[in-house]
Amino acid sequence: MNSNQLNEAALLAEIERLKSQLAKLEQSQSANVARLYQTEERLAVAMRGASDGLWEWDLASNEVYYSPRWKAMLGYEEHELESHFGTWESLVHKGDHAYVLSCVQSYLEGSATSFEVEMRMQHKQGHYVYVRSRAFKVAPSPHAAPSRLIGTHVNISDQKKSELFEEQSNNILEMIAKGKPASDIYIEIGLLYEERHPGLRCSMLELSGNRLLHGGAPSLPKAYCEAVHGLENGPDVGSCGTSTYTGKRVLVENIETDPKWAKLKEIAMPFGMRCCWSEPIRSSAGEVIGAFGMYYDHPALPTSDELIDLIAAARITSIVMEREKNLRRITDLAYTDPLTRLSSRAHFYSTVETLIALNSGHLQFSLLYIDLDNFKGVNDSLGHDVGDLLLQEVAARLKRAHREEDYIARLSGDEFCILVTDSLDNRNASYVASRCIQMVAESMELMGRKYTPSCSIGVAHYPDNGQNLQTLLKAADTALYAAKASGKNCFVLYEPEMTASAEYRFKVEQCLREAVELQQLNLVYQPKVDLTTGAVAGFEALCRWSHSQLGPISPIEFIPIAEQIGVIKPLTAWVLTCACRQAAHWNQISDADISLAVNISPSHFLDSDLVGLVSGVLQETGLPPYLLELEVTEALVQTDQLNLVTFGSLKAMGVKVAIDDFGTGYSSFASLSHLHVDSLKIDKYFVDDMLNDTKVKKLVGSMIEMGHSLDCKVIAEGIELRDQLEILQTFGCDGAQGYLFSRPVEEDQVPDLLQKATLFT
Repeated sequence: MNSNQLNEAALLAEIERLKSQLAKLEQSQSANVARLYQTEERLAVAMRGASDGLWEWDLASNEVYYSPRWKAMLGYEEHELESHFGTWESLVHKGDHAYVLSCVQSYLEGSATSFEVEMRMQHKQGHYVYVRSRAFKVAPSPHAAPSRLIGTHVNISDQKKSELFEEQSNNILEMIAKGKPASDIYIEIGLLYEERHPGLRCSMLELSGNRLLHGGAPSLPKAYCEAVHGLENGPDVGSCGTSTYTGKRVLVENIETDPKWAKLKEIAMPFGMRCCWSEPIRSSAGEVIGAFGMYYDHPALPTSDELIDLIAAARITSIVMEREKNLRRITDLAYTDPLTRLSSRAHFYSTVETLIALNSGHLQFSLLYIDLDNFKGVNDSLGHDVGDLLLQEVAARLKRAHREEDYIARLSGDEFCILVTDSLDNRNASYVASRCIQMVAESMELMGRKYTPSCSIGVAHYPDNGQNLQTLLKAADTALYAAKASGKNCFVLYEPEMTASAEYRFKVEQCLREAVELQQLNLVYQPKVDLTTGAVAGFEALCRWSHSQLGPISPIEFIPIAEQIGVIKPLTAWVLTCACRQAAHWNQISDADISLAVNISPSHFLDSDLVGLVSGVLQETGLPPYLLELEVTEALVQTDQLNLVTFGSLKAMGVKVAIDDFGTGYSSFASLSHLHVDSLKIDKYFVDDMLNDTKVKKLVGSMIEMGHSLDCKVIAEGIELRDQLEILQTFGCDGAQGYLFSRPVEEDQVPDLLQKATLFT
């Protein structure tokens, strides 16, 4: 307890003693009234002589006695301040004025048994002092109305500031916990410390890269905040710029003379700033993420209390600043595609839904649903890393293709979407779609090879093709499917008739799942003919599907769907097992070795379980490995490590590998040689054209010659004419398939073909 509090306590004890004496005297007879009044006068004189925050209010005249200590609490000298009620009214805070007077009235009227209030009173220097005031009433006679109030003032500013600081600190922590905006919290933090140190102005700056961004400054001029926003930090860039650069506290006593402010003082001084102290704001990991600055309008270094508060302010601000940094990172992850830096699917969907929700009735726009053509082949053959590079390049091209007012996002995989705004008709959408087709199709290099990507685009128009996000996307996706079916590398505008086609495809997908699960498909077998003898050299197993409601469905249609919906692996396992079992049976009843070819999907070929599947099927069916030939597309003929492992394992097992549709892909001699392929199958496209195009004819001859140079057998597909057969025989082609020899047959027809000496007609 300090001397002031001891003085007040002693005075109050004396007052209580005298009041007790007055109460006893009141119980005396009227003869003692004179003595009572004399005691009251002695009390008043005692209080007038005290030196500690005393006041006496004459209720009739409104004259008020203010003791020297009372005046000193507010920064005034003994001779200052007039002795009347108006002095108190001019000094008490307007927000407390009515409350204090109501407490006075209640005490005087007797509805309150005591008088004790807390109020704010203005110091001579302008700030407010928290005061606790206690008083008792004095009457001229026992039953008369009170004529005076006599009381004390105690300065409780330190205690009150501590209470308010704790309350405001808790409020700030609550705001942080509830996720209030950082800008609001920064203001509260600034005000918290500005109230503790009158005249202080606070600033919080966030560090983004090497630039300072305005976070909050409740009392600094807007013009100054705008001037320092975006400022690049450095070793001599003011106090905050230097502290974020060095990671150390910077205390500048005089902005006008300190060299660190040489380039910035002309910005600060017009706003009255004369000193600045800065504390770096660090994350929980110790990274500098900002700076907390304190300014005064006079040169100064911080007191011990101010320095403690500077450090504390930086620490509490770090909680908010780090939270904001993490939130931005989370938002970036949620709303930005990390690979292409385009908007994410979630952000795109949110944007479209918001646009529709704000529709005033006249809004029109288009969605361009974009899908890369044959992207899976790039991933399967060149690897996902190369696929990612392709996606990044395509994203950059699409950004250049769309207009500035449009909005682009990557939805997933190789799918992109562009929102074309202000689309009064389909002209804007068609223009943007055409540019996308054109710019995506520019040649590029992938793994040292020239590659020309392409894309297909489906376009849906709002509100004609859908009035919500789901129906719009469905319409755009339906149009995209139509673009793919039209040959790819084009765009298609949605038409209502397309929905029926999409529904049919959906039904095919559902029925195919069931057919694979219940093994409702069947196999047919097309013979391979030795072009030297005309005899059957083997068969290729071909999958067929005829649905009870949908009718016959071509493999060209259902095989890609099987890959897309994820049933290609169980389908392949079923085909491989049935075909090998059948081939094993034929070889039991035949003197010759009958080989069997089975097509393997590129995605399944690269699957780690393919080798195990093949080995298991051969053991189960008893078919010798050398009689099984797996056909894969040319896209797989790359020296990728996964390809090498799969090819090597199959060769070690004794299984043969053939390259199907040879000439349509982009294989290299080096890859073919390295992988030790057994057979090359020339695509029907070349066979059809070689009768009419001499260049194609020469190309076919070269392909056969190249295959032989690699110790590969060469098989031609799609032979329908005798002239085609003769040309192939001239070139020395080893074998052929086609309707000229036999259409695919059921398993029970195979023995008849095996008995024929030749299939040449």
